[in-house]
Amino acid sequence: MSEDSVERIAAGEVVTRPARVVAELVENALDAGAERIEVAVDGDGTDRIRVADDGHGMSRENAVRAVEPHTTSKIRSADDLREAATLGFRGEALAAIADAGDLELVTSDGSAVGTRVTVARDGKTVEDAGRARGTTVVVTDLFGDRPARRESLASPAREFGRISELLTSYALARPDVAFSLEHDGRETASTPGTGLRDALVALYGRETGGESTAVTHRAGVDLVDRAADLSVEGRLCYPSTTRSTRDHVHVAVNGRPVRADDLRRAVARGYGSLLPNGREPVAVVHLDLPAWAVDPNVHPAKERVAIRGGDAVADAVESGVREALTTADLRRSGEVAMDLDSSLAPVEATESDFADATVLGVLRDLYVVCESGGDLVVVDQHAAHERVNFERLRASLAEEAVPSAELDPAETVTLDPPTAAAVEEHREELATLGFSVDPFGGTTYRVTAVPAPLGRVADAGTLREVAADLRESGGRGGADAVRDDLLADLACHPSLKAGDALDRETAARLVERLGECEQPYACPHGRPTVLSVAASTLADGFERHGSR
Repeated sequence: MSEDSVERIAAGEVVTRPARVVAELVENALDAGAERIEVAVDGDGTDRIRVADDGHGMSRENAVRAVEPHTTSKIRSADDLREAATLGFRGEALAAIADAGDLELVTSDGSAVGTRVTVARDGKTVEDAGRARGTTVVVTDLFGDRPARRESLASPAREFGRISELLTSYALARPDVAFSLEHDGRETASTPGTGLRDALVALYGRETGGESTAVTHRAGVDLVDRAADLSVEGRLCYPSTTRSTRDHVHVAVNGRPVRADDLRRAVARGYGSLLPNGREPVAVVHLDLPAWAVDPNVHPAKERVAIRGGDAVADAVESGVREALTTADLRRSGEVAMDLDSSLAPVEATESDFADATVLGVLRDLYVVCESGGDLVVVDQHAAHERVNFERLRASLAEEAVPSAELDPAETVTLDPPTAAAVEEHREELATLGFSVDPFGGTTYRVTAVPAPLGRVADAGTLREVAADLRESGGRGGADAVRDDLLADLACHPSLKAGDALDRETAARLVERLGECEQPYACPHGRPTVLSVAASTLADGFERHGSR
């Protein structure tokens, strides 16, 4: 590219961590028309990264030129960005990678003899190589001469987790391409390249990806001062499958996976009241817009794009998601465990704040209505039971691990690749929390024991939620904060839900046990447990003054 074009493309530094190397090489492979992309990583990626594809490859002339700064065949000038239809366009990826580590590129455009280009600290070499059509890039000793950069990286497991997250996003953005990811010689993810539903099943498991519905929505949108046709396609997992954060809403714009918070929110709004409070969906949404409506050059790592008329696009996404879910068969079934004896047993030598409460009844199988100290007290049965479970679980963990229950027979749980990476990274924490898991091939794990807090045996699928929480928290706030967050989630699973019928005796035990808690007035997630209405408020409302 010309100097003027280079100056107008504010790319920033490309290679900040191993995941960025993988991103750049995968984008090059996709732009080359690859139908299969294989990624292999040793350790955290600084030792070795290998990306191989079956794309159209390069001639020797182009291969030699490709490792030079700002050389690209994807655009001719910065003005071409307005119509850029490729993932990469800046022409700096290979040169920046070669500057940060040792690079070997082996490529063939189908000619009889391929090309090997090696760029190391002692210079560049070019020689013949045997290879079928396509390209293989191997990067070794990344940041070898930059010790400060290496020391700034996270743990090897976390760095690989970033790579796993990234490959998951590309595999879901381009489900027509077969992807595989290998870590230290073990395959951790693989998609068949046969469509989005199959990619979802491969990455999230059949119980999640299989329980999904398609969204196909076409709309004409006004993008500020210009009309455009918008296509919204994807898969929406049923509301019976949720996650604690919005990280599992995957958005791609014109084939590029992006972190688009406004579009993620639009997807969640499309689910509406189908989602439980505080829960987020699992979904993949592909947007197709004219190239002129999307600016991919607003973020150094191209993780975000600017869309003209973004509000109109978000509204169209929300409408498409809502329509798809309205016509889908979302029926679900399940059993509610109601053995409350152990969790509602009184605590020895503890006085309840609600010892004098008299249960008057239960409203809508949701609220326990009481009289206490002359006031009307209403208790949210789920929030109250969650607080009781949390404090009992935390007390039992004060000096020992969570009690476990063995599963016989053992169960298998298939995780998405980033969550599987979190299992590997946080094995000690998972063991402390009562899980016993072993690899079972790819991202499937064999669960032989699960937490049994309060005498209630957790479902094997709880592993997915707990590992995801560990990944998303990254250990911030210290071990105690991570533990409390995890205990709060574990306490939630066996707790009473809205609609669970309580007899008056059980409701009374729940209220009394809540009063024995250290913090009885909020659940561990911060929601209130008790609403009190003073007798004077009722008197004022009924205009009862004095003794009348």
